[in-house]
Amino acid sequence: MQLVYLGCVFLTIVLLLTFRRPLYQAVLGGLFMTVLLFQIPPSGIWKQTMAVFKNPDSLSVLISLYFITYLQQMLEARSQIKLAQQDLNGLFHNRRINAACAPLFIGLLPSAAAMILCGDIVKESTEGYLDSREQAFVTSWFRHIPESTLPTYAGVLLMANLSGVPLPKFMAGMIIPVIVLALLGYWPYIRKLPKDPGMPRSTQRGKDAVHLFQHLWSLLLIIALILIGKMSVVTAVFLVIAGAAVIYRFRLKELFSMVRSAFEINLLLNTFLVLVLKEYISYTGVLQNLPELLSSLPIPAYLIFALLFFAGAIISGTNGIIALGTPLAFAAVSGGMPLMVLLMCMCHAASQISPTHVCLVVAADYFHITLGELMRKTLPSTMLFCGIMILYYNILLCF
Repeated sequence: MQLVYLGCVFLTIVLLLTFRRPLYQAVLGGLFMTVLLFQIPPSGIWKQTMAVFKNPDSLSVLISLYFITYLQQMLEARSQIKLAQQDLNGLFHNRRINAACAPLFIGLLPSAAAMILCGDIVKESTEGYLDSREQAFVTSWFRHIPESTLPTYAGVLLMANLSGVPLPKFMAGMIIPVIVLALLGYWPYIRKLPKDPGMPRSTQRGKDAVHLFQHLWSLLLIIALILIGKMSVVTAVFLVIAGAAVIYRFRLKELFSMVRSAFEINLLLNTFLVLVLKEYISYTGVLQNLPELLSSLPIPAYLIFALLFFAGAIISGTNGIIALGTPLAFAAVSGGMPLMVLLMCMCHAASQISPTHVCLVVAADYFHITLGELMRKTLPSTMLFCGIMILYYNILLCF
């Protein structure tokens, strides 16, 4: 019955989104149904709500979201994103490269708030050619491609550790899935864009490359501090904000004015509610019942675990199902690298249509569309990707 109740919770959210209710109302509806069906006591409601502030990972999402919004406003005040767009046009003279590669690059930054920076560049590159739903899809789809593969993300590291699959071997196996993801985003949307960015071709590409570095140094430094300096996202962004305030010569009056304007109440509230929903679902313990339910299905074991990871990632996020399911999967199926690739791809696909995925909330809010509209736009590509990855897994087993 727990799984039936969980289905009712997600159905409530989907129905409210279908009727174009604001995201906060849809998530509040889901929270109400979770409390009602799972009979969470008042003490549990309070405890799980406050857990968002006590859980370092959840709290860092909210803080980094605010800091990135603040940094975005600093960059906008000095026209850095717009100038970087011009530099990209000079270097490549190809609107399609700008729209696809900028989110891929910024996707190296392991933070939901990076979606805001991706959105700036994608919107600039695609305005007038893609509608807001298509822009949101491109931003979210390409920004998440690095998350499926790179060890800068906790899910990849966790599964590699639990499965014993060497990271270089896993990353080699992910070359084809990454290409497939790029093509699934390129073919229906990026291909609509004219290659010509509408400005003369640059004759000084070396100078454009230097200017691009000058205009994007803040993002490059954040990534370097995280990957090389092993800093948290919050610390790295805060240090870059401090550096940008000096380098761009912001006056105190400007800095103080952005303290309030960077506080995007709708974005922060929606993100907070999604984090609370994840805590409530975790409290119910329903994720632990998924393996028992799926084990009764008359399908091969690898497909059972593929479904387990897909459903689990939708319910509680990638890290939760990886921690629960990886030891079970690799004990039951002798899959090695192919199995890790399949399961990681299933987690990645599920995250693109999960109402508990914070990045989707940020993308929908940025482009002023509903979460339901973004999920409907993403669903066909996600399902096609899953089918191709199941075929790819069976091909890998032949070698």
